[in-house]
Amino acid sequence: MFDFLDSGQYDLLGAFWTTTQLAVYSAIGSLVWGTVLVAMRVGPVPVMRAFATGYVNVVRNTPLTVVVVACSLGLNQTLRFSLGADNFEDIGFRMAVLGLVAYTGTFVCEALRSGINTVPVGQAEAARALGLSFLQVLTLIILPQAFRSVVAPLANVLIALTKNTTVAAAIGVTEAALLMSEMVENEADALFAVFAVFAFGFIVLTLPTGLLLGWVSKRVAVKR
Repeated sequence: MFDFLDSGQYDLLGAFWTTTQLAVYSAIGSLVWGTVLVAMRVGPVPVMRAFATGYVNVVRNTPLTVVVVACSLGLNQTLRFSLGADNFEDIGFRMAVLGLVAYTGTFVCEALRSGINTVPVGQAEAARALGLSFLQVLTLIILPQAFRSVVAPLANVLIALTKNTTVAAAIGVTEAALLMSEMVENEADALFAVFAVFAFGFIVLTLPTGLLLGWVSKRVAVKR
């Protein structure tokens, strides 16, 4: 049933390694972009608040496939924006990461905003009374507590991100979903085995993340 694994025809580990890289780079970028978005959304500048609110509401409700394909067709093929890559595979990979960051950052932003709402308003008021600027209040007092209170929701976002990397196949990135599509066409007599292998692969990628961040959430939870 699993003879196709021994044939050497399919680079299964290579495909999952690409998926892992997509997930890791996109997770780092999403955390950074989501933090910037939430800073703008709760900030004192009306233009930034309006931009962040509009961006989150529009991108979060746009299908991820549309976002990723737009990065590939719009930024790369139309505007010749390649993020420094000089070959098709690298360009596709970087466009996929960019699309995943642009999309997932909105969910990180909303998770952090819910965490900010758990921080007592009196702490920010006391900090401002001491002469701290908005940026100092946000980075030294608000965000550290917000991150601690939303570790579990962020874990769910990162798990969803790992599964969403399959959308990169839409622009030809050679990750797990693209290889699975090829194997489904070539191994029609072993469809159950193909699906089982890829389901197990994604479980291996996502389950440790959930368990680890669940443990971290309990360890760093803010006691109210």
